[in-house]
Amino acid sequence: MKMITCLLLFSSVSLLAAAPAPCCLESKPVKTDSCCEALAAAPFSKTSIYQADANFVTDTGAPFKLSNLRNQLVVLTMFYASCSYACPLTVADMQTIRGKLPPELRQRIAFVLVSFDVARDTPEILAKYREQRGLDSSWTLLRGNDDSICELAALIGVKFKPETDGTFSHSNLVTILNAQGEIVHQRLGLQGGLDEAAAALTGLK
Repeated sequence: MKMITCLLLFSSVSLLAAAPAPCCLESKPVKTDSCCEALAAAPFSKTSIYQADANFVTDTGAPFKLSNLRNQLVVLTMFYASCSYACPLTVADMQTIRGKLPPELRQRIAFVLVSFDVARDTPEILAKYREQRGLDSSWTLLRGNDDSICELAALIGVKFKPETDGTFSHSNLVTILNAQGEIVHQRLGLQGGLDEAAAALTGLK
């Protein structure tokens, strides 16, 4: 296993980016498809993490870029599948946040888990994790290479470090992104701030 520690590179990503109201996210479509096409072609803002062009792979083995999430609201965390304490609690917190949302909003949100265990979290391991945790199709599980993982960690402010026993020391951070991939809210820690996170998502609808 390659032992890599990502140094946190403070980027210009703002935690208070303004949330747009793209027509593609309207609960009842009132615009034409040309609106969605225009949004898909528009450049990302300077504060969007979707400017990163790193490649990831899903738990089905399909290629994936963060920009694939554009025009969705996103609840994202970085984790590793063999974690026995903090990561399961964070996933449970994300499920609780989902449960606090109105049903019509809940269906429009992507919940994303990105593994920083490059060596062990293969698509097969992530698929097994999905099954064990009962994560439905609203959840996206991703793995990447060292560069893509370190880039994402730097963009959202996650620190992690592999330990000699195979575990990781890591931040417990849940990040909420608006439809353009701008950070609008972050929850640091475990089992707290769930109402605030749900309110941040509700404010984006």
